[in-house]
Amino acid sequence: MSSSLAHEWRLGWRSSVMVFVVVGALVWLIAGRMAARTDGAASTEMQRAGAELFVHHWVANDPQAHGDGLGPVFNATSCAACHFQGGVGGGGDVAHNVVAYEVQPTIRNRKLEKGLVHTFAVNKEFRESHDLLSQRFPIIPGGDRVVGGCTIKFEDFDPVKIETTNSIALFGDGLIDRLSETAIRLSHARRVAKQLGQEMAGNLNTTGSGRPRVLRDGRIGKFGWKAQFATVGEFVAAACANELGLGTPLMPQAKPMGKDYKCNEVDLNRQEFRQLVAFVNALPAPVEVSPSDPAQRTLAERGKQLFASVGCAECHTPNIGQVAGIYSDLMLHSLTSKISDGYTHEILVEVPLPDSHPKPDEWRTPPLWGVADSAPYFHDGSQGTLPAAILRHEGDALAVTKAYKDLPPGDQDAVVAFLKTLKAPPVPTAGKQMVASR
Repeated sequence: MSSSLAHEWRLGWRSSVMVFVVVGALVWLIAGRMAARTDGAASTEMQRAGAELFVHHWVANDPQAHGDGLGPVFNATSCAACHFQGGVGGGGDVAHNVVAYEVQPTIRNRKLEKGLVHTFAVNKEFRESHDLLSQRFPIIPGGDRVVGGCTIKFEDFDPVKIETTNSIALFGDGLIDRLSETAIRLSHARRVAKQLGQEMAGNLNTTGSGRPRVLRDGRIGKFGWKAQFATVGEFVAAACANELGLGTPLMPQAKPMGKDYKCNEVDLNRQEFRQLVAFVNALPAPVEVSPSDPAQRTLAERGKQLFASVGCAECHTPNIGQVAGIYSDLMLHSLTSKISDGYTHEILVEVPLPDSHPKPDEWRTPPLWGVADSAPYFHDGSQGTLPAAILRHEGDALAVTKAYKDLPPGDQDAVVAFLKTLKAPPVPTAGKQMVASR
């Protein structure tokens, strides 16, 4: 081959390689963009399907279900029946409160049992009640016992602890779901260090720093009034099982109290469950809306400053990691003041719970984003107004409540005016129609 031909061959080969590389890059880029659009469309379609499941009214033997549908015991017939304040996915009203119970382990029954006293059942023989719960787990008599050579009178011990809980708003839960445990732990560590510094400086009237709910597998709980769930998926699965009686791949349906009920196959298959979780994960975060009226805007701005200065922001932390405007530390806090009557009361506890287990008066700090549209307030929904909810704070927050009480009435109004700027996210027209038709 002559040198000129060889030169031309090399140029042609290089050109071909360059064309191949360029074309390959373009194909890869176009394919990537098409895949991204397809994935986005699939994601949107999945959320839309999840929204339909969220507002669906379930019935026994529902054609939509793959098992027996609603029940056998349940509290509502739709997710939206309990999550509608401010739009689909919001909090619930008092009428939809649920009665949760926890049975402390004893020598006779060493297993910690918990569940709900369901309001409804598909069959009369499955109906539940407080009386039925008391019959299954009776009070353990106290009496005189010799401890360390001394006779001590023990009180009767009721192993059953009951709490009424209100439905929590789900807006922004997807952001919390993606929040790293490192960010949560760092936020808490800074709070502990700050409190320690205040106490070393002689200020013993501080706000309690709370503690994270560490689950059995070592993960931090983020969701639920007791921070008992680490992910949105676990929260949704528990709600399906316990509130609607719908079995999912993650959790079987709730059994009737004291009944040997054979659970059917899952009511929601894996795809449908993923769709429902995708919808909850996609619910937008609430927003902070500045009042249009100049005087109200000024009042709210002052209230935001006071919210921080009196100590509310210590537990209702404005930001954690990349999640802005959450107004929660996601920690467990005691909200009951310990008042002594001067006597020592010994309660018989045969099998103590681990220290990591939440105490009856410990509750996860609820995010305040959207609080203006999520009445009633507190875990039991017992406070109908924001001022009443503030004044109910005791325990770890007692110092903050006192500081709020010491504010002039106008400044107290300013704090409330700020809280009223924390609105639920705008609801699309379709979402409003879903609420109206629930």
